[in-house]
Amino acid sequence: MITAVDSNVLLDVFGADPTFGPASARALRNAIQAGRLVACDVVWAEVAASFATKEAAQEALALVNVEFSPLNVEAAREAGIAWRASRVQGGTRTRVTADFLIGAHALHQADQLLSRDCGFYRSYFGQLALMDPSRT
Repeated sequence: MITAVDSNVLLDVFGADPTFGPASARALRNAIQAGRLVACDVVWAEVAASFATKEAAQEALALVNVEFSPLNVEAAREAGIAWRASRVQGGTRTRVTADFLIGAHALHQADQLLSRDCGFYRSYFGQLALMDPSRT
């Protein structure tokens, strides 16, 4: 089982979020026990931005056994199609392309996505298996 992880889950754990941190940490442990944990380049960049150095970011991601998994062409294309569909449907600009890249990566390059933003991903990536940390 390959689980792609969203930035929000990793940041819950790395930031010791009092509300979401414990459930996100538990969900990460469950995902690792079930197989591999991967993060696409977008998640990697979003998480790395919260650390003072690239070494600190790399160390933190290694501690939770997250593997770097860059988007492939098929996932990037799917993200663009989904983003365009959201704009045509009147979607707001609060959803940036990065969210669509994360969802498309999980759909095409993993078996499921671990995220606290399941409603969004369900709307644009209906076939994507989702895992909400609060429900693990």
